[in-house]
Amino acid sequence: MNRGFSKDLNELMQFPTEGIFSTVLAKSDTYNYTLMCLAGGTDIDEHTSTKTGVVQILKGKGVFRLSGNEIEMKEGTFIFMPANAPHSLQAQEDLAVLLCLTK
Repeated sequence: MNRGFSKDLNELMQFPTEGIFSTVLAKSDTYNYTLMCLAGGTDIDEHTSTKTGVVQILKGKGVFRLSGNEIEMKEGTFIFMPANAPHSLQAQEDLAVLLCLTK
């Protein structure tokens, strides 16, 4: 039986000099929680996911494109993505996000 756990996301953040550092925090058949740390200037090209997603901005700034709309990414921003929605992002500075995917 899973009793739950806690992790300090600030301690887990590691910003690479380029690209993306990610670490899976919790995963099952129905969910996946991943901490993603992107170096400033990093782009993730447009793609889709078959799962519903939430992106929570923990640190930094960037631009998130969701179904053709631009969303300013800054600390505290919450982004909901329906399954199969085209999305991409650009980190304007070092950027940390919590990505939550569910079925």
